[in-house]
Amino acid sequence: MSKAFTKETDQNEEIETGTPVLPAGFKNYITPEGLKALKDEYLDLIDNERPKTVSIVSWAASNGDRSENGDYIYGKRRLREIDRRLRFLLKRIESAEEFDPSVHYGNDQIFFGATVTYAREDGEENTVTIVGIDEFDPLKGRISWISPMAKTLIKAHEGDIVTLHTPNGPEELEILEVSYPSPKR
Repeated sequence: MSKAFTKETDQNEEIETGTPVLPAGFKNYITPEGLKALKDEYLDLIDNERPKTVSIVSWAASNGDRSENGDYIYGKRRLREIDRRLRFLLKRIESAEEFDPSVHYGNDQIFFGATVTYAREDGEENTVTIVGIDEFDPLKGRISWISPMAKTLIKAHEGDIVTLHTPNGPEELEILEVSYPSPKR
């Protein structure tokens, strides 16, 4: 059946983008910086990437035979990718619940937006920031608020010991420090 007669599901779009699927019934919390990044990407695609790709496709189409025209074929494919990403970003922006973590500034309890330093049983210290699913970046220590690690940390206080359930068994973590960004004036 032609793709023209099938509807891609939201889940397929989210799987294709590499962003985790938001569980049913959960809000799409996001920091102000994360929401700005989504909007900036959306605007860049609309204002820059899509017009460039459309002009390439238009130029390639004017060259004649489209069946063996690499610029045309690649351009059309790239245009579909851009449009898919635009739809995804628009849905995420519309569903976003912006939350400024600076409201918890000075608090020692862990909530969304907290930067937490904890120690593992072997003494290794790690620092993570709890962010929205559209902002997570494990290589930069930014974990999603729906991840098992974040669920273990949330609502704990500085000095608490929490138990993280891992595939290798339970592991105790000691919360060493909790911080939030300072309020902007």
